Amino acid sequence: MRSKIYPSEYLAFLATKYDVDVEKFFDALILAWKNKKSECGSLSIELRGKQENTLTMLITQDSKVVAQFRIPEEFLSEKRNPLQAALKSAYLFDKRPEKKDETQLLQIKDLHIGMKKVCLKAKILEVSKPTVVVTRFGNCASVANAMVSDETGQIKLCLWNDQISAVTVGDMVEIENGMVSEYRHERQMRVGKKGTLRVA
Repeated sequence: MRSKIYPSEYLAFLATKYDVDVEKFFDALILAWKNKKSECGSLSIELRGKQENTLTMLITQDSKVVAQFRIPEEFLSEKRNPLQAALKSAYLFDKRPEKKDETQLLQIKDLHIGMKKVCLKAKILEVSKPTVVVTRFGNCASVANAMVSDETGQIKLCLWNDQISAVTVGDMVEIENGMVSEYRHERQMRVGKKGTLRVA
């Protein structure tokens, strides 16, 4: 069952999300109620309509719609700013944009063919002699295989061009956004265009 969301909580959430002071935001809502339009930081507030005792408000940022909602007229006639109390609301904190945690590192034993966006920390055990190949786009590229390991196992890491000279045997490397594929019936990891390889 979805919990009821009160106007004060929703508006406090918008103020927090768009980094505007709740006092100024509430004052700007009142000003838009009286004068049809107002500004608050980067937000533009406009009274779009009134039906009985309900107001329809539109909030935009750089001409892009942020929110459109209805609130009772009496809500804006309150003497105390109801948004201050709503800042402590569980809803507000639950709905704030979550900070992304650091990407969880995987272990080699957990890698399976077809996995993407893999993050791994491993040690370079050996690097094969580079060979020059012609890619499907008709370009020449250098490619080499490195054997990397952690405490759970080993896997081949395919290195291309500058990646080859960036590592040496004994280095601890961190791979982000890597992929696990199959080559000649064995697992192989590669960094890919969207991935990164760096010495830890």
